[in-house]
Amino acid sequence: MAAPTGGKAGASLVRASLAIHQPPTDLGGSMGGRIGEVEFQFNPTQIQMGRAANWQTQAAVAYARGAPPQFTGAQPATLQLEVFLDASGTPNGGKVQKQVELLLSCCEVTPQSINTKRPSPPWVKFSWGSFNTVQFIAYVTSASASYTLFNPTGEPLRATCSLALTEVSMPTKGQNPTSGALSARRVHRTVAGDSLALLAWREYGDATRWRRIAEANDIDDPMRLHPGTELLIPAADEHHDERGSGRNRHEAEATR
Repeated sequence: MAAPTGGKAGASLVRASLAIHQPPTDLGGSMGGRIGEVEFQFNPTQIQMGRAANWQTQAAVAYARGAPPQFTGAQPATLQLEVFLDASGTPNGGKVQKQVELLLSCCEVTPQSINTKRPSPPWVKFSWGSFNTVQFIAYVTSASASYTLFNPTGEPLRATCSLALTEVSMPTKGQNPTSGALSARRVHRTVAGDSLALLAWREYGDATRWRRIAEANDIDDPMRLHPGTELLIPAADEHHDERGSGRNRHEAEATR
């Protein structure tokens, strides 16, 4: 029986995972079929995330202390973490070597993408329970492995892998990327105890806004929320704008 991990009493341990998929076959498309998945035997003890913004300053004589900077765009999010693999309990399985090779292949072009004339390494998605900040689609910019234990025949039994991921911006489901509509890229994989009201409270600070999440994911029955379901969480500003436009539309219909 798994020991409680904090939070709710009796909560079971949720393992992190890295799903590896074929890259899209067209520009702006979604991920392809799953190639494999690395299930973490031990959850990360540290995750490093980063975001950056680009600013540019043009020299101007009118400003004694330099001209005001101009924002020129945001950089995608980055994520760095380590994966610890240990098969010392089953020394003849070859599992560690297979998992390491799978991780290293994330920096290699897939044969399927070559056949589709769009060569690309795989795309990945790191997930860890309700930690939705790290749940985004990404590509692997670097992967390295250090083997630290071997059996008498030289087969690796233990390894530590370092990964660096960079976010891939994806259009909101059901929207035309060229339409100019706001895009909500956050995706949440539900766990036991999740509800739409709870997600709305976490994202917007208002549990009554759960209907926006239901609409974005075509949920007819909010009481049937199964663990493991991936939900698109609209951005707070998109929620506000659509709520206002919806209210104005209803008011216009009422005056007809």
